Amino acid sequence: MAEIEVPQYFACPISLQIMKDPVTAVTGITYDRESIEQWLMTAKDCTCPVTKQPLPRDSDLTPNHTLRRLIQAWCSGNGVDRIPTPKTPLNKTHFQKLIRDLELTRLHQNALEKLYALATENERNRKHMAEAGVANAMVPIVIKCFKQGKTSSLEEALVILRLLWSGPTLKPLVDENLDLINALTWILQLHVDNNVKLVNEAMPILNSAIEISNSTLLGNLKLEFFKEITRVLRSRAVSHQAVKSALHALIETCPLGRNRMKIVEAGAVFELIELELTKPEKNITELIFVLLAHLCSCADGREQFLRHGASFAVLSKRILRVSPTTDDRAVHTLSMIAKYSASADVVSEMLKVGAVSKLCMVMQADCASYIKEKARGILRLHSKTWNNSPCIQVYLLTRHQR
Repeated sequence: MAEIEVPQYFACPISLQIMKDPVTAVTGITYDRESIEQWLMTAKDCTCPVTKQPLPRDSDLTPNHTLRRLIQAWCSGNGVDRIPTPKTPLNKTHFQKLIRDLELTRLHQNALEKLYALATENERNRKHMAEAGVANAMVPIVIKCFKQGKTSSLEEALVILRLLWSGPTLKPLVDENLDLINALTWILQLHVDNNVKLVNEAMPILNSAIEISNSTLLGNLKLEFFKEITRVLRSRAVSHQAVKSALHALIETCPLGRNRMKIVEAGAVFELIELELTKPEKNITELIFVLLAHLCSCADGREQFLRHGASFAVLSKRILRVSPTTDDRAVHTLSMIAKYSASADVVSEMLKVGAVSKLCMVMQADCASYIKEKARGILRLHSKTWNNSPCIQVYLLTRHQR
């Protein structure tokens, strides 16, 4: 096929490939349906790629049947695999019928499987499914599985719900009661390592639900909720996205003091340090340090931090090596420890593992002034203990460098 010259008007102006499903936009230019729909969904300035005229994202795309037949005839005459006749695009009405079928026992499983296949097929289907309210129809299925203790149909419903999640649409269902949160928490309890697929699907949905929950619901979260999310952090079998979602969920809930205490009680501080020891990606490290800073603002969190043998070493090693966010949160955590939990052993350990040296480096590095000021404050707090260390110079403890 590479040796055959394809007629220019058979190629999509976007992909430059033979059009499989040519459609004409309101500007009069014909594109391959998949290419122009992707363009309309993602382009920052929604204009026609060829004419540069405004092209509304919801503009009609008219199938160009004549061009499609010409392309098919050309393929047949030149020994090229014939472009199959595209399926008629499904609309909102089709999906509304499938939602009604879900309510009928004899049609439920078949309808769910069709919805799953269509949701995973392409973005166009997902757009129409969202308009038809398919995501809302998945919530009762997930809750029913939870209440009956059954996992049949659960994976399909979770995949569809994740792909179609819409905060504004689903917020009323989430705020009504804790049923969805409890159902998703139950899924996390299904032995993480044996049901990785379910956990990987449930955790992003749980995070999304937490993000749109009202303060009353967040205040009613049980200790079991935080224990299960902490188990996700402990598992090395779950996906990167599941871990990231778990961290986001904990960050979202911990501003409430009662939740912060439950997160600590669930053992999250220890697991965060263990997770960081695996050398995760930069964005995971940032989330870990943000959460550690929150949890070390309370006495129990600091106590758990100090019980882990690698806590200071992990903090010290990451400073000036990851990002300004990590530097900020690490120095803040060290500040909390130095102010409120600084026993003689703790102060000595900070010096031994290099935390003091790293604070000195912060003072001389290209960091934000407020981070330098915080580092200077920590050094001053225990200068009597640390002043004999060769890493501390007098000018580091004064406000203005000499």
